Amino acid sequence: MLNNHDITFAARSGQLDRASHMRELAGDLLQHRRTAMLPFWRDKLLFDLSEQRPSLGWVPPLREYLDHAPDGAVFLGMSGETPCFTADFSSLDEEEAIEFFGNGAKFIDLRSVAGDLTPSSATVAATAKGVLSWHQTHRFCSRCGAPSRHDDGGWRRRCPSCGAMHFPRTDPVVIMLIIRDDQVLLGRQSAWPEGIFSLLAGFMEPGETIEDAVRRETREEAGVEVGRVRYLACQPWPFPSSLMLGCMAEALTETLTIDEVELEDAQWFSRAKIEVVLQGKHPRIMAPRKDAIARSILSAWVAGDLGRF
Repeated sequence: MLNNHDITFAARSGQLDRASHMRELAGDLLQHRRTAMLPFWRDKLLFDLSEQRPSLGWVPPLREYLDHAPDGAVFLGMSGETPCFTADFSSLDEEEAIEFFGNGAKFIDLRSVAGDLTPSSATVAATAKGVLSWHQTHRFCSRCGAPSRHDDGGWRRRCPSCGAMHFPRTDPVVIMLIIRDDQVLLGRQSAWPEGIFSLLAGFMEPGETIEDAVRRETREEAGVEVGRVRYLACQPWPFPSSLMLGCMAEALTETLTIDEVELEDAQWFSRAKIEVVLQGKHPRIMAPRKDAIARSILSAWVAGDLGRF
């Protein structure tokens, strides 16, 4: 089995209850004496670096801060009796951002620290980054083109011109462990750091099942035909807003025909070789980053935890 709790961004968010029924009360909750806010600035979140392990940089929602968040604050949920919010302060220049939110904290790209966060903190960070990134790129109504407005505690945008309502989007992506006997198919893209190989993956298309997307993407990228497909686990991936649907699939053919637009290389690897790669002992091949679901799936396969079809 593959436990979602072991996958970065996929763990339950600890004590944070999304409390969607309270979103319409967000304005009142911002005034609560316990309220905490996680600042976002130019695609980076605030992290507290005062301890050995980075943690989320919660601050009180002071009016002097909120005046610089023109789109308003997003209600993330309740942590016990504490209302938790996030807000985008990208309108500040770098010097102002440092002045407001310094004191041992720093705005950092989530990618660079995700693997060092606690599971619950990583999930909260992914939620904050995902919804705020959506707001940044959906400021205008897709129906009529008019400016839309922040609504429902930040979980909706409403168009005052035509009345259309828009909601945060998530793009489904299949990512698959393609196996044949005791081998797994991995590929690499030219943009990746030298030596890294990972599972094949691709966006789902309208009208497509998860299983059909796995078969299509594997055939298109590597020329391999796939039979049985089994769902394993999923991972919210906030770069910018995907849901990685991890699957295990049975290869019916072995010959590779690589789509060189999608992949620089693809190879079959034995289980023993992947074990060496995961241990960081292979001289040329590197494993996927530790916060990626591909790493979790490969580790579970090497350990024999996924079973057979």
